[in-house]
Amino acid sequence: MNEAAQGAAPAKATLARSLGVVTGTLLVAGVVIGSGVFKKIVPLAQTGLSATWILVAWVAAGLLTLGAAFNLTALAPLTKESGGIYEYLRLAFGNLASFLFGWTDFTIIGSASVAALGFIFAQTVNSFWPVPNPLQAWAQVSIGHVMYPFADSGIKLLALGTIGGLTWVNYRGVAAGGTLSNVFTGAKILGLLLLIVVGLGVAAPAPVALPSPAPAAAGGPALWSAFFSALLSIFWAYDGWVDLSFVTGEMRNPTRDVPRAIVGGVAIAIGVYVLVNYAYLHVLSLAQLAAVGPNEIGAAVVAEAAVGRWGKIGVTALLMVSVLGTLNAVLLSHSRIYFRMAQERFFFARAAVVHPRYRTPHLALLYTLGWSSVLVVSGTFDLLTDLVIFATFVFYGLVAVAVLKLKRQGQLVGPVRGYPFLQLFLLLFALTLVVHTVVTQPAKSLLGLGLMATSLPFYAYFSRRAGRAGP
Repeated sequence: MNEAAQGAAPAKATLARSLGVVTGTLLVAGVVIGSGVFKKIVPLAQTGLSATWILVAWVAAGLLTLGAAFNLTALAPLTKESGGIYEYLRLAFGNLASFLFGWTDFTIIGSASVAALGFIFAQTVNSFWPVPNPLQAWAQVSIGHVMYPFADSGIKLLALGTIGGLTWVNYRGVAAGGTLSNVFTGAKILGLLLLIVVGLGVAAPAPVALPSPAPAAAGGPALWSAFFSALLSIFWAYDGWVDLSFVTGEMRNPTRDVPRAIVGGVAIAIGVYVLVNYAYLHVLSLAQLAAVGPNEIGAAVVAEAAVGRWGKIGVTALLMVSVLGTLNAVLLSHSRIYFRMAQERFFFARAAVVHPRYRTPHLALLYTLGWSSVLVVSGTFDLLTDLVIFATFVFYGLVAVAVLKLKRQGQLVGPVRGYPFLQLFLLLFALTLVVHTVVTQPAKSLLGLGLMATSLPFYAYFSRRAGRAGP
């Protein structure tokens, strides 16, 4: 029996609908609040923006993200199946558009994020307790002088073990994965709130004279250029809010709870981000923050300035918890895209199998583990994660078009927030961001477009195996 025939057989087990609105909200907040909130203040301080403009940038990026969330939730009533954007694009444009998103998520967006988060966690552990490199003797062995699979072998092995351990937790049940996500998210939000309280409780910094006027201080084009660069940096910190839509098939009441959870999770992230960055700016001046080294964690430097060495240790530990929570949530959510693709016969058929005991897409999780592990070992995931925002905004623009199309055709019968102005604005912003990236970073953009283009031969292959001729 071939793979397509196997995919045609109905599954004996179905995904368990065990996620409620509270877990969904914390899942969104858990994915969004990752490493960015601890690190972004340093590059933002180096843009030349004033403290006020930096806070405005956090609010503006949050409101844009919230607008995108409102746009996506308009599509939630269309289906109760897992898959999120994949499923929405399939319903709006057909199989080719949805496969393009799903394959890009597998090759770049989801798997590269898993690899990078695992590596960041291992690096943070290494800063506490140095990890030995058992394969150091082969560290200079390379593939084309580009990939060094044995370099930093201890960190890579720890990253692989971390990803494997969280995959095992999610393999054994969505409730266990959801509970773990709740614990991680609750811990890091409480930790960040403590950091906010400590930061606001210390005396404001003495004025520090800048060596020269900041480039954006005079306003005009320099100000807006710096502000736009800040937005691009901040969007990485807000990325991940869409992930809840990937587990729609495991929500108890997806039509009602998915929109509430996405909006609630994004709102939590906006509040935490603005308050914690205000606390950073209260403890240290912009000049002091801009001087933080590239290998230091901005939040840890602020905590050390506020309460000493134990503050730095506490924030570093908090970063580890935060990264673990985000990694767990990304693993839980993105594997559901590949599960849904396999159900539609547009992925490897075994990924559609549901575990008869745990009722999870266990083989889709293993596919995620496999490709993410390749990215960890190859060491190329840093470049791939630079492409995540570029690739993501291509599809955010398509989602805006999907809402416009389906509303006009009458397939979205309920009220749609901001229609059509919100959708047109989001489409324009997505196009602007993509074009700006192509112009300013042509090499990375071409690589991203090239990886996305690999979806075409695989689409033809899966279409043939499924007996389908086109979209």
